[in-house]
Formats: sequence, structure tokens, C-alpha cells
Amino acid sequence: MFSFSKDVGIDLGTANTLVCIRGRGIILREPSVVAIDAREGNVLAVGTPAREMIGRTPSNVSALRPLKDGVRVVICLPTGVTEVERKAVEDAAYQAGAKPPVTLIEEPMAAAMGAGLPVDEPVGSMVADIGGGTSEVAVISLGGIVSSCSVRVGGDCLDDAIIRHVKQSYSLLIGERTAEDVKIQIGSAFPLGENEEMVVKGRSLSDGLPKDVTLTADEVRDALSPQLEKIIDAIKSTLEQTPPELS
Repeated sequence: MFSFSKDVGIDLGTANTLVCIRGRGIILREPSVVAIDAREGNVLAVGTPAREMIGRTPSNVSALRPLKDGVRVVICLPTGVTEVERKAVEDAAYQAGAKPPVTLIEEPMAAAMGAGLPVDEPVGSMVADIGGGTSEVAVISLGGIVSSCSVRVGGDCLDDAIIRHVKQSYSLLIGERTAEDVKIQIGSAFPLGENEEMVVKGRSLSDGLPKDVTLTADEVRDALSPQLEKIIDAIKSTLEQTPPELS
């Protein structure tokens, strides 16, 4: 390795793309969104500017999430992938200009290392990596994954749950951005004491006119509960597979 080379990690996530440099940490964090002019085929915006266009573009402009439902990334892989899939990622890395050898690491292991867990010690460490499209749970010890479970539930599913709740309870249609803002600002998996409120704007399904409603943290938590239960079940399943000495 040349002295001027840098160790770079790229996470092509469903919701966000991150670039990290050793010693400097995350230097780029942008939404995985691209805005395209359908008539010309030109890229109009990428990242945050493109995310701002979701739900607000004219008919000839599309704000797309090209990595939606995609969890495979170069170097970092989901647990349970086949040897054929691992080989495909290796080939893609080499074709992109990577120098051998290409090292593949499971996503939960990468998350545990990034969180500073003692992955190399003879003790059990559990990590729940909740992404945009999937959630992966793993118990790690002595540098390896002892047990793991993956479910196709992530941030996108939580946003959809909020959209459905508002539609069913208030006959109000809200967009993905609004649902995500609700999730971040007043969403929780456990009561936090104060029942916070948030005013959201959308389009009434009864007359098509703009309308405001006030959501509470309690009702948002109830809306998220079915999806969160799936993640909890994945955690329980992982623990059931874990040897007693670690669990």
C-alpha cells in the first residue's frame, strides 16, 4: 500500500449513503435519492436536494431511491448470503478497481465494530442493525458471528406504518418525508414519559383539500408496534440459537 493511500468505507444503504475515512470518521452522509428528468433522461439532483423533491415534483421529474430494498454493499454483506452471492460481490469489487484481496464482512459485525463492542473478546455481544429495508440481529464472540437473524423490516416499514395510521384514523394522506419526520421527532418503541405532539400536514381524502392534524407520541408508538414486534421476534430468535454461556 502506498503511503498516500486512504482506507475508505462506503455504505450504499437503502435510506442513506455514507462514506467513511479511517481516522476522520464519516465525511459524507447523504440520502440515497436521485431526481431524474424523465423526458431528457438527465440527473437533476442527488442526495439531500433530490430528497427535498420527493412528493413535490412535476410529472416529468421523478425522485427515485435506486437502492430501495437493496442491502448488498461492497465489502459489507448481510448474514446468510450464499457463496455464489459472495463471489458476485467480490467480482463486482474487482471490476470496480479494488486491489486483491477483497475482504467480505457481515453487516452486523461491521455495526458492532463501529459501535465499539468487544467483538474479539470471549464474551457475547449483541447488535441489532436496523437499516432502511432490513434489520439484522447477531450475537458476536471471538471475532465471529455465533447466531444471527435477518428480517425484511426497517425504517421504510416504520414510515409506511405511520402513513397507514394517519390515512385510516384521519382520512389524511401524507408523504414519505412527513412520515419520516414524525418517526424521528415523536416516534419511540417505549413510553418516554411525556406524550409529545406534532402537527402534520397532508391532503384530505374526503375533499382533496390541504388539512392539518395533531399526532401524539402514544398513537405513533401504537402504529409502529406491529413492525417493532417483528424486530423483537428476530432478537428473541437470535437469543434462542445462542449457547447458554453467551446468552
